[in-house]
Amino acid sequence: MKLVSFDGFPFVEGGVTAAKGFSAAGIHCGIRANKSKKDLGLLVADHTCSAAAVYTRNKVKGAPLLVTKANLSNGTAQAVIVNSGIANTCNADGLEKAEGMCLIASAALDIPASDVIVASTGVIGQPLPLEPVQNGIGSLKEGLAPENHTDFADAIMTTDTVRKEVAVEFTIGGKTCHIGGCCKGSGMIMPNMATMLCFLTTDVAIVPELLQVALKQVVDETFNMVSVDGDTSTNDMVSILASGDAGNLPLDCQNGDFEEFVNALYVVLMNLSRKIAGDGEGATKLLECVVTGAESKEQARIVAKSVIKSSLLKAAMFGADANWGRVLCAIGYAETEVDVTAVDVAFASENGAIEVCKDGAGVDFSEEKAKEILVADEVKILIDLNSGEETATAWGCDLTYDYVRINGDYRS
Repeated sequence: MKLVSFDGFPFVEGGVTAAKGFSAAGIHCGIRANKSKKDLGLLVADHTCSAAAVYTRNKVKGAPLLVTKANLSNGTAQAVIVNSGIANTCNADGLEKAEGMCLIASAALDIPASDVIVASTGVIGQPLPLEPVQNGIGSLKEGLAPENHTDFADAIMTTDTVRKEVAVEFTIGGKTCHIGGCCKGSGMIMPNMATMLCFLTTDVAIVPELLQVALKQVVDETFNMVSVDGDTSTNDMVSILASGDAGNLPLDCQNGDFEEFVNALYVVLMNLSRKIAGDGEGATKLLECVVTGAESKEQARIVAKSVIKSSLLKAAMFGADANWGRVLCAIGYAETEVDVTAVDVAFASENGAIEVCKDGAGVDFSEEKAKEILVADEVKILIDLNSGEETATAWGCDLTYDYVRINGDYRS
């Protein structure tokens, strides 16, 4: 998936350890039967950090989210421990196991258990064994190094087909700063706060309260605008640790430096969002829905998300069928008032662009040219509501035969 760059925020190597003061590791400890897949990751800061997180709105929440939320109540943390393969959700002993993972990390790292963020992803309803975690923590600790960010990113994957990492460099107060992160997510994707699992780090000095504001703001514009299949996971969580090792004066108010931080965070999360959408289960192409001319930001977001979630439109995009009526249909049932007689629609890709609807009605267009545009790996659905100045973008993917195949035997 191509990265979308912005001036002043060059991409750098390092993923979740691109920022100063962080090390990571990932191993196969035995939670997953497939020994070729890593299933336990550890991310550690050199010292206590400002920390923030956002969590799923699903009423069924994984035990790790509840434990992490309690641990972050003071706005600080120093480590992340995460497993894949089992979600530790809907289990009678879930809280005990999540707290147990924190205690295992605490003992190994000699830090308070309350300074540990814990996360799990995988099958819901299966008990999580702690023995593999306890047996593997020694080698996991030994593997901690900044260069092992890829092992950590691999350890959080489930049905993902590619590793998802992004990091950028920027300047605040004359100091060179970084934000980097990794995420996992391929199915059960319609975030209502964040994404499936995402771990971020920065070396910017920033107070926890502002870190939370920035994270929530950017998540609403990025991860909350992604849909693969319309399902909101029980274990969705995004967390961020800020070491302050860049040496800038601590950000403690919403000034120009804070806006620069927010913009850098947007570049990272927007590109991670694209990676998630493009790697949707069974997907063959990334869809990007851009809504312009909206009366309000909220209207733009609602329309963009409604279109990107449409199963009929997603299926049409899989078949490279310019069935623009499905776009209008999704706009029509979006939970916001829209003057459908003013709506324009076009499709675009690296192969060109074509208008298919003007003022809510179809226009003559070449089906052959439309097909050529829609067979590309990345397709844009361009909607102009012609009612205002606000815009929003949502990301998704096509709906293919393989999505059913993957989810028909997910537990096996």
